[in-house]
Amino acid sequence: MVSTGSTTVTRVLVANRGEIARRVFATCRRLGIGTVAVYSDADAGLPFVAEADVAVRLPGSTPTETYLRGDLVIDAARRAGADAVHPGYGFLSENAAFARAVVEAGLTWIGPEPESIEAMGSKVAAKKLMAEAGVPVFGEVDPAAATEADLPLLVKASAGGGGRGMRIVRSLDQLADQVTQAAAEAESAFGDPTVFCEPYLEHGRHVEVQVLGDARGQVLVLGDRDCSVQRRHQKVVEEAPAPGLSPEVRSTLHEGARLAAQAISYVGAGTVEFMVSGDKVSFLEMNTRLQVEHPVTEAVFGIDLVEQQIRIAEGEAVPHAPTDPRGHAVEVRLYAEDPAENYQPQSGRLDRFEVPADLAFEQFATYGTRLDSGFQSGDEVGTHYDAMLAKVIAWAPTRALALRQLSGLLRRARIHGLRTNRAQLVEVLGHPVFVAGQMSTAFLGEEVLASVEGRAVPGDVSDQARAFFAAAMAVVEHAGRARTVQARIPTGWRNVQSGPQVETFELDGTEVRVGWRRTHEGLELVDLHDDVEGVRLDHVTPIDGGYRVVVEHDGLRVPHDVFVTDERVDVESAVGHLALRRVPRFVDPAQQVGAGSLLAPMPGTVITVSAESGATVEAGQVLLVLEAMKMQHTINAPTAGVLDVEVKVGQQVAAGDVLAVVTPPESPEGEQQ
Repeated sequence: MVSTGSTTVTRVLVANRGEIARRVFATCRRLGIGTVAVYSDADAGLPFVAEADVAVRLPGSTPTETYLRGDLVIDAARRAGADAVHPGYGFLSENAAFARAVVEAGLTWIGPEPESIEAMGSKVAAKKLMAEAGVPVFGEVDPAAATEADLPLLVKASAGGGGRGMRIVRSLDQLADQVTQAAAEAESAFGDPTVFCEPYLEHGRHVEVQVLGDARGQVLVLGDRDCSVQRRHQKVVEEAPAPGLSPEVRSTLHEGARLAAQAISYVGAGTVEFMVSGDKVSFLEMNTRLQVEHPVTEAVFGIDLVEQQIRIAEGEAVPHAPTDPRGHAVEVRLYAEDPAENYQPQSGRLDRFEVPADLAFEQFATYGTRLDSGFQSGDEVGTHYDAMLAKVIAWAPTRALALRQLSGLLRRARIHGLRTNRAQLVEVLGHPVFVAGQMSTAFLGEEVLASVEGRAVPGDVSDQARAFFAAAMAVVEHAGRARTVQARIPTGWRNVQSGPQVETFELDGTEVRVGWRRTHEGLELVDLHDDVEGVRLDHVTPIDGGYRVVVEHDGLRVPHDVFVTDERVDVESAVGHLALRRVPRFVDPAQQVGAGSLLAPMPGTVITVSAESGATVEAGQVLLVLEAMKMQHTINAPTAGVLDVEVKVGQQVAAGDVLAVVTPPESPEGEQQ
């Protein structure tokens, strides 16, 4: 499909969405190549659509209706005048039939040969092939014949990655159910329900090697990356080079990756993934595409991997590149999710999204920071696709400096409207185990993190008191500017001094009452923390979209940027972000929910209802399964009782919708237990 002859690419269609589409477009613009986007109805307003030279609608919103429809994508390329297709990652990027159809349509496929994709597309077959090529490989375990000695096991989707269709099993009586669930998730995400089992290393490291191959049979190895910090088997933090590896292990990894690529005559950019435990190395899989974490390799090797993909597809050889990395690069994946609620995906309007990085999608010319994002302020984050908002990258002379710079950048970011894993990322980057380079794939499951145990309020008691007071003062200022009568009366003015004025906020389900009054020295905080006194307002000034509230306390003047959006109040200060909700004085009875109601934790689609109305259920019993952002989420009975189901399979639900009601049995005295 790719030859050593010369091909000139003039217009590239990216068969993908969001951040990776924008990333490919950035390189194409620099190279003078035209761009084409395809987009679903759910994505019509996102930046990647507007940035393309031409955009083609794929009717529908779900992946199966749109980005997984290869026939529609190829038709879009023809209609838009594209002569090449870049698959990005996910969706059809590792679909050999699609790659073959692209070539048969007379288009240049910016990826490996379809035969190479097929060779690695089935992880079961790939392991056998790699073992024959001399690459160290784990053995496969037949789930029907598994014993206690085989535990723990990892169930994996044969046709995909990204954590979909993957389960850890530590008990044989759970194995059959986990295999069934993994197969269903794999079918939904990849159109192939095939799964397999292999031994699971509890404290192994996930290390991968970047390769570039050309049609002349040459393979360039571009170092290694550590991707051990994961949740739900999806990577969260990646870095290059992988810290703490011995020269022997690093050599085994690089040589294993070279052998893997040569075994399938690999052409283009690919990644060979391994598990590492001590000096033991074992092949996991090969991703026959660009990886999400490719920017860290680009940084330390000074190379544009998308450009190399295009050049190799045009028939050029792999480049002459440095064999040793320069400095250290770290990338974090910023997700719209709530780590404190089992990483539930979040959806809705991203009111403010400002990450002050040095670059956006561009290649590093020197040490600094970079942001690759599919979203901007005001965009809607939907439920049909992955929850990743952005990748944030720092490149520095040393690992310690890269971690510090990246942590500081995340703290300065302004992300309002949705919960994200930003606080967890900052916590991980400063965690002693991670800083020491001693993390494993079990890191997030074993370490005690405030972002998982509960949502810690940033700062100490004084920081918090000042932040709450600043929020109240911004609300007062906002209300005063909105008044059309008595606008000149000073804020907090009273004929007769009485009790304090009170503004009530909700922070993660807890009410916080902020009292304040006007004194001869101005507005001051009262009735919040008994041990915090002397907090006063210095001044309030409007800023873009909000207010700069400067609070004076014990001789310190502390600025806070506060943004009031309907009932939500976001406070930004040097210690972090505080997301508050104003509590109304009176609650509409129609908004109250009956006891025993099970609410949808997020927008999604009901895919399973396990029991009918009228059935008696046990506490913890699975009642429903929702699918949102390509992941499945179970809804369990909170207590024993009689079930009343309010939804049906296939129904779309919004966050907060009542899914079912469980009525506890009555006690002998006639009172509910």
